[in-house]
Amino acid sequence: MADKTTKPSIKYWEGVNADVDGMLGGIPQVPEYAHIDKVDIQSSKNLLAKLGFGARKGLRLAEHALEGGAGIGRVTENLLVKVAKEVDVIEPVAKFTAGLQGKPGVRNIFNVGLEDWKPKEGDQYDLIWTQWCVGYLNDEQLVDYLKRCKQVLTPKTGILVIKENIATDDNDVWDEVDSSFTRADVKFHKIFKQAGLRLVKSEIQRGLPQNASVTLFPIYMYVLKPE
Repeated sequence: MADKTTKPSIKYWEGVNADVDGMLGGIPQVPEYAHIDKVDIQSSKNLLAKLGFGARKGLRLAEHALEGGAGIGRVTENLLVKVAKEVDVIEPVAKFTAGLQGKPGVRNIFNVGLEDWKPKEGDQYDLIWTQWCVGYLNDEQLVDYLKRCKQVLTPKTGILVIKENIATDDNDVWDEVDSSFTRADVKFHKIFKQAGLRLVKSEIQRGLPQNASVTLFPIYMYVLKPE
């Protein structure tokens, strides 16, 4: 049951290098995963194109997007600023977002944890993207975060995407190193329902090596809208 404190995770991340290798937990150093950054971004881009977001003809740019748990802005810079006119980011470790200050397309930077983020009055987002960070919230915190996201989605057209590793059975997996949970698919479905969200689409990350020396949990992308 995901109910432990999230605070040790901040201490862990404050000791991590502010680069792509640090953001991805050193996985790019494993030969089979050398291109995981590009594979990840491309799959996310493909998903957003299916949802109608993009710069190509026939697709639309979001007026405003939000990234939860942005780190150094790997997803913001390589994906979100290309599908949205302005992007806000949430990231508790200030050294990670220092390089995003003044970057084209980046509007507001909230240096707080997801559990402490409060939307600015009047803010509204066509797209909210949260990736590889909700494992640092316990179940109650995650439900509350999703409810706040739901409140600021553009009515009718706004979407929320959660991209996370998934446990391979029905039990949460606790990581003592960075104090995070890997949740099961069934647990995410329960949490989405508690937050008043409905699942409109889900995809599994493709393009990862099948027989690598290091095995990763499966990666799911959940597309959500208010019920």
